[in-house]
Amino acid sequence: MTTIGTPLSPNATKVMLLGSGELGKEVLIALQRLGVETIAVDRYDNAPGQQVAHHARTITMSDPAQLKALIEQEKPHLVVPEIEAIATAMLEALEAAGTARVIPTARAARLTMDREGIRRLAAETLGLPTSPYVFCDSLAELQAAIDGKIGYPCIVKPVMSSSGKGQSKIAGPADVKTAWDYAMAGGRVQGGRVIVEGFIDFDYEITQLTVRALGASGQVETHFCDPIGHIQVSGDYVESWQPHPMRAAALQRSRDIAKAVTDNLGVGFDGQPSGLGVFGVELFVKGDDVWFSEVSPRPHDTGMVTMCTQVQTQFELHARAILGLPVNTALRTPGASAVIYGGVEAKGIVFDGVAEALRVPNTDIRLFGKPESFARRRMGVALAFDADVEVARSNAKKAAGMVKPRAA
Repeated sequence: MTTIGTPLSPNATKVMLLGSGELGKEVLIALQRLGVETIAVDRYDNAPGQQVAHHARTITMSDPAQLKALIEQEKPHLVVPEIEAIATAMLEALEAAGTARVIPTARAARLTMDREGIRRLAAETLGLPTSPYVFCDSLAELQAAIDGKIGYPCIVKPVMSSSGKGQSKIAGPADVKTAWDYAMAGGRVQGGRVIVEGFIDFDYEITQLTVRALGASGQVETHFCDPIGHIQVSGDYVESWQPHPMRAAALQRSRDIAKAVTDNLGVGFDGQPSGLGVFGVELFVKGDDVWFSEVSPRPHDTGMVTMCTQVQTQFELHARAILGLPVNTALRTPGASAVIYGGVEAKGIVFDGVAEALRVPNTDIRLFGKPESFARRRMGVALAFDADVEVARSNAKKAAGMVKPRAA
């Protein structure tokens, strides 16, 4: 799609985002800078992306009938999932019928919607190294899996959840029932299924942003951003930095694993490797050993650091790649990000301390504009750059700590 029309005209190039949170908002802005007409879809009104898009639509995206009706009504050139909780079977049917082109592919959206699909693809189809795992449908099955194969410590996650919801670490037998109950409360479906994983004693974990884009010859090429280090608490990102130092062998192995996964996810229902865009591949690293953890076929929350580190942010890379335009994954400067949490349960909160935060050297702030705050809801992010990545990390955390959300 190298020809781009004019927004709000009969020849407009139209892109629909399914999910319009803080990541989707940045993708929408990047698309608009390229002259694309944007449609922001979410489950609630006034989501961050809906505040900047040409059109805002609110539906239950997991409802196949609602999703089909909206896509047929809007007739977008591209449909871009930004979250997992979507009726992916309907996306596959619409893609197969030629009604919609899904980014990167409808198959990728389905496989990554739950942890079972992507883990079985990585470990069983592609033979990539992963932690040992078992899928369980009951507390009894979970206990049997731990006793028979996994052992302690281990990690339990709902197969369908996001941002660490329902994820916990089990240290011993006393934690099993609590972890099961927490997973049931945190999953996106009732009566859910969990994955229990053996604990990997890794040195660090990274996100390898991987970009599938068209080259000058029209063939799909794979590009890599510098590795992003991050810290997660209960599976939810709280801090990230780029670049993360890595030994050459580990970096190469990380990229080999990322390419194997994204090459597979880039294959559509027709067998063609036409899937384009950014993938966030999460990996565990110990020495030169690397294990695959998870993948998102879209920009990644830890990749928000690229808003201060890269020539083109992960959002610009995604927008350019899906439109068939050239990409540049070059690093501009080391930098870091730190999350600003809501801290309160309230609607229409206000933020104090923004000016003070921006006085920290080489920092910037993004407030997402979410209409409702929760104590552990991500409401913004602080960014900092410096030639020394550790200085950038310190400044990002300092700036984030100065922003104080409160009920109005």
